[in-house]
Amino acid sequence: MSATDRGMLIGAVLALAAVAFGFWSMVLVALFVLVGYGVGRVLEGKLDLRSVADALRGRRSS
Repeated sequence: MSATDRGMLIGAVLALAAVAFGFWSMVLVALFVLVGYGVGRVLEGKLDLRSVADALRGRRSS
């Protein structure tokens, strides 16, 4: 599945959530999508939480 396909799928899910449940529910679904994406990146080893925390604290930048 390409990045375009994934983007279209996420957009469709968010649009359905907005139509079916309203704006704030769509925002909640978007938040859960982002959390799921982050968890997936960590589990794949493509995201190091320690470096993210350091960047947020201003200790290191990429």
